[in-house]
Amino acid sequence: MKKNISYLALGDSYTIGQSVSASERYPVILADRLSDADVSVAPPRIIATTGWTTNNLKNGIISAGIDKNKYDVVSLLIGVNNQFQGRSITEYKTQFTELLQMSISFAYGNKDKVFVISIPDYGYTPFGHNNQAKISSSIDQFNAVNKAIVDSMGIKYFDITSISRNGLLDPELVAGDGLHPSGKQYQQWVDLMASGVRAIVKK
Repeated sequence: MKKNISYLALGDSYTIGQSVSASERYPVILADRLSDADVSVAPPRIIATTGWTTNNLKNGIISAGIDKNKYDVVSLLIGVNNQFQGRSITEYKTQFTELLQMSISFAYGNKDKVFVISIPDYGYTPFGHNNQAKISSSIDQFNAVNKAIVDSMGIKYFDITSISRNGLLDPELVAGDGLHPSGKQYQQWVDLMASGVRAIVKK
């Protein structure tokens, strides 16, 4: 009997797919990639808005009225707007931890059904290239925080930041707005994540 999987994707512009079509959003690509003869991943529920910080995402989750113990797999990607707005690392650490705990509660309290994606580096885009070194250094700091939290909790982590850093070498990896990933880049994210997430949904 085919197993039906529910998927909740939490985040910001990178999750909602700013400047790409709905079919090119990474959660949609991932759900399609994971569906096979044994597993059918439903169209993902996406709670994300361009410009959201960790605090905005928390409020968005509350407003959406997401039920606990409802989703078979949950992803979390958040933090670029904390960095962009100059929010503190200390604030990010606290709020990211809270969001991760919320994510686990949505996945039947099972941390093995949650995965986190690193923050892309927009320094390697036409928008950010003039300030690339400073942006990259700051993004690294935020990613070091989220990875340390994820590792301490034993949660799956996918580092896609290196993919985003090819954006100036391959302009097709950047969307037409000169800032966000293109569908081609999201495809590469999914290439990196697919086998690991498949192991999660097959459990």
